[in-house]
Amino acid sequence: MDLSYLNLPLLHVFHRVAERGSFQAAANELNLPRSSVSKKIRQLEAFVGQPLLHRSTRQLHLTDVGRNLLQGTGDLRAVLSNLHGIVDETRDSPKGRVKISASILMGQCFLVPVLKKLRLTYPDIVIELSLDDQNVDLLEQNIDIAIRIGQLPDSSLIARKIGEKRWGWFASENYLAERGYPASPQELTQHDCLVFGNASSTFNFWPFQDKDGQTETLEVIPAIQTDNSRVLVDMACDGLGIVMVDPGFIQKECQSGQLVPVLTDWRHPERSPIHLVCIGERTKASQAVWQFLLEHWQRTGEIG
Repeated sequence: MDLSYLNLPLLHVFHRVAERGSFQAAANELNLPRSSVSKKIRQLEAFVGQPLLHRSTRQLHLTDVGRNLLQGTGDLRAVLSNLHGIVDETRDSPKGRVKISASILMGQCFLVPVLKKLRLTYPDIVIELSLDDQNVDLLEQNIDIAIRIGQLPDSSLIARKIGEKRWGWFASENYLAERGYPASPQELTQHDCLVFGNASSTFNFWPFQDKDGQTETLEVIPAIQTDNSRVLVDMACDGLGIVMVDPGFIQKECQSGQLVPVLTDWRHPERSPIHLVCIGERTKASQAVWQFLLEHWQRTGEIG
């Protein structure tokens, strides 16, 4: 590959943007219009063949390729040889690190089982799995791909629906043998309820719809509240109370008899979409993982 057409000043601009954290700060230092700085970064990205920066209205973050380029061109005497290697790498099979975010139960039930096939398909991609039941900012946490439940706010994210979240009510046979089966939602006042709650919300309002379509929402008093969805299910399996959870998340527990449904004459009236989301500018590695996961779940219908 002939690198004689590479305009080295583009790298100088890229370094200033990366170090200053914004196009405007770099433009001020270089005494250039902001539009010129943005254009030069686009030209460099076009040359490399992949995005170098994640852009948002608040801040900039380097992609994996951007970080590699910044490190590889720190010594400008080695620019040409290092950049040649980086460009060649992007044109081979996908390589690099891809960070995936999901809630704890979602990741355990649906992400972990596909990781072996994903690794066999793309052995040069390093997967960083971040499982957290708290709300996470994708850009702030340098997350490439995420599974999100519920309606998504307008943003620069790309989203594809992969399923729907449902809810039901479950308890262990041991708990029910000791405390009895609730015959109606109103009898939950006589039972221990296990509730998910975190810093932003507490899910202690449980809606019930009967066979006639009438809906009633009850406020349950938590016997135990936790911000960890895995612990919530484990407590129900241990006979500590009744839990409201997506049946798809507890298939193993139901199949093994650890949990059984209660209040089956009622249903939860709501469903929430489940999306696979990613940032707009993707590396070759994150694009490959995104496509793999999307096609897998759309083909199998495992989620929702």
